[in-house]
Amino acid sequence: MIRPRYVIAVPDLARSAHFYGEVLGFEVREVGDPGWRFFVREGCVIMAGECPDALPPAELGDHSYFAYLEVDDVDRWHVDLVAKGVELIKPLRTESWGMREFGIRTADGHRIMLGAAARGG
Repeated sequence: MIRPRYVIAVPDLARSAHFYGEVLGFEVREVGDPGWRFFVREGCVIMAGECPDALPPAELGDHSYFAYLEVDDVDRWHVDLVAKGVELIKPLRTESWGMREFGIRTADGHRIMLGAAARGG
């Protein structure tokens, strides 16, 4: 079995933990090191290390999505995240490759795509 794990550098670990926990619904886990938190949801683990002097994620370029999360109901996710004021970087749409998807920017500037197989496709 393969489970996705991502490692990201964040400038403000407390702010990122709040975003992943309260906005995206991940469980925030303490791991015994004050500079790290793990964000866990449905088998996906994002390991975040606090690196205040690292290159800001927004400066990495347009195609620097660190994750593509396939979700059960992308339309519900979209409605929920828009209601919470999450910054969209790609509008919700059905793509020619058979995915219905949208992109967000996290509180720390990272980009994530969320998608689901398009109905009827």
